[in-house]
Amino acid sequence: MLSNLGAMAGRSLRKHWQLYLLVIPPLLYFVIFKYIPMFNAVLAFKDYNVLKGIWGSPWVGTKYFEQFFHNPVFVTLLKNTLLMSLYLLVISFPIPIILALALNEVKSSRFRRVVQLVTYAPYFISTVVMVSIIMLFLAPSTGLVNKILEATGSESINFLGNSGMFRSIYVWSDIWQTAGYSAVIYLAALAGVDPSLYEAAKVDGASRIQKIWNVDVPGILPAAVIILILNVGNMMAIGFEKIYLLQNPLNTTTSEIISTYVYKIGLLNANYSFATAVGLFNSVINLVLLIMVNTIAKRLSNNSLW
Repeated sequence: MLSNLGAMAGRSLRKHWQLYLLVIPPLLYFVIFKYIPMFNAVLAFKDYNVLKGIWGSPWVGTKYFEQFFHNPVFVTLLKNTLLMSLYLLVISFPIPIILALALNEVKSSRFRRVVQLVTYAPYFISTVVMVSIIMLFLAPSTGLVNKILEATGSESINFLGNSGMFRSIYVWSDIWQTAGYSAVIYLAALAGVDPSLYEAAKVDGASRIQKIWNVDVPGILPAAVIILILNVGNMMAIGFEKIYLLQNPLNTTTSEIISTYVYKIGLLNANYSFATAVGLFNSVINLVLLIMVNTIAKRLSNNSLW
C-alpha cells in the first residue's frame, strides 16, 4: 500500500514538478516567518534577559499575563478593541457584497469598469498616505470638510480631537479604502453562477430583486461565509498602524487598543516578555473566536474552513 502511494507521488512529482516548484517559496515563507517564530512564544512565560537569551532567561510562569489582567486599563483596552472590531466587522462585511451585487446588475460595461477602478484604487494607498489624507481633510481650520461646514454656516469641528468620532473616522475611511478590493472576490463568485439559473428565474417571471435574492445571494454565500469566519477570527488583531498614526492625547479614551498599548508599554520600554504575553493573549482569543464561528457556520450553512 505504502509503495503504491510512493509510486503515485513520484509520478505526480515528475509530471507536475513546475507546480510543486511554485509552491516551495510560499511554503518556506510560512515556515520561516510564521511557524518557527511560534517557538519563541515561550518568551511570554519568561523574564527576558538580553544576555541570557530567550531560552536562558528565568521562568516566571503567568506573571506577565496576571500583570496585564490586573492592570487598571485592561477593561478599557479590551472594550475599545472589541467595539472597534465589531463596528468594523458589522459595516465592512455587507458593503462589499452590496457593491458586488450592484455592479453585477450594471449593463454598461464602461460604467462598471469606471466604478470598479474608482472603488478599487484606494486599496493601493499606503497607510501613512491614507492617514495624511484623513488629517488634511479633517483638519480643524484648513480641512476641506470644515471649510464646507463653515461655508454652510456651521462651526468647524476638531474631528480627530473628538474621542466619540474616532471609531467612525477609522471604520468609514477603512471602508472607502478596502470595499472595492473586497468586492472583487464576490464578483468572481457571481461570475461562476450557472447562467441557466438566471434563465429559469426570467422564465418564472422573477423581478430583479427576486433574482438577486434567490440566485445571486446563494451563489456568493459560500465565499461570504468563509470571509466572515476569517474576519471574526481576526477581530482582536485590528490594524495597529492606522490607529496609532491617528491617535492624539484628545482621543486616546477610545483609540487606545491592545495593540497600541503593547507597542507603547511593551516595545518602547523594551518589556518584550510583557508584549509577547499580551500578543499571545490576543492570538488565543482570535483562535477561540475562529473555532466558534467556524463551528456555527458549518452547522448552519455546511460551509466552513474545515
